Amino acid sequence: MTDIGSSDDPVVELRAIRKRFGDNEVLKGVDLLVRAGEHVVIFGPSGSGKSTLLRTINLLEEPQEGSVRVLGKEYGPGVPGEPRSSRGRKTTLRKHVGMVFQQFNLFPHLSAIDNVSIALRRVNKIKRQDARDLAAHQLYRVGLLDHIAKYPGELSGGQQQRVAIARALVMDPAVMLFDEPTSALDPELVGEVLEAMRRLADSGMTMVVVTHEMGFAREVGTLNAFMDEGYVVETGGAEIYTDATQERTQAFIEAIL
Repeated sequence: MTDIGSSDDPVVELRAIRKRFGDNEVLKGVDLLVRAGEHVVIFGPSGSGKSTLLRTINLLEEPQEGSVRVLGKEYGPGVPGEPRSSRGRKTTLRKHVGMVFQQFNLFPHLSAIDNVSIALRRVNKIKRQDARDLAAHQLYRVGLLDHIAKYPGELSGGQQQRVAIARALVMDPAVMLFDEPTSALDPELVGEVLEAMRRLADSGMTMVVVTHEMGFAREVGTLNAFMDEGYVVETGGAEIYTDATQERTQAFIEAIL
């Protein structure tokens, strides 16, 4: 199991993150601290930079400026004016950071158990049966032990997304990232994915979630960050949804709740 230290230790620390796409600056000096065992929810209007911020954590989006530290190791370009420290490798970073996307991205020709175990075999060089045993355990955690032999085409969208969650979990990450994991699902399938995420949160997994499911956010989020126009406008616990201090946060929450 990945050693993430005590609950006071940062698992992820983003400082002064700036990201531009051409002339469009999407992130404008964003800071975010994620401690071990926290469930961080990032919410806000479309185009506010939420998913881009999430994707900087595992460098799927590389910032032009800023510090990206995971488990104390620097992976980002650094903060201007500060001494440069040695950068870690992306491959090492991604062993510590699991990610679940909007789309499931499963291999259609592989069964659920093989979709989950394939990275263990190819990346970690684990023997086939050992990898399948570990994969079966993660599929059990997401409630799919009875479906391990089924192919993606035989599973519902919610079941496919739970396979994707198991696939990320089997690599034993220090933190799990969820990028609007229910947005591609029919409404009646959303609940089963949120329940799997709820159980994961209850187990103590460190999580960073971008979501529009505000009921889930209020229930699970231990740190909630409202973003707008490339900035983190406000952060707080569950009280942010009833007693936000910033007018922009208040207006957004009133419009959606």
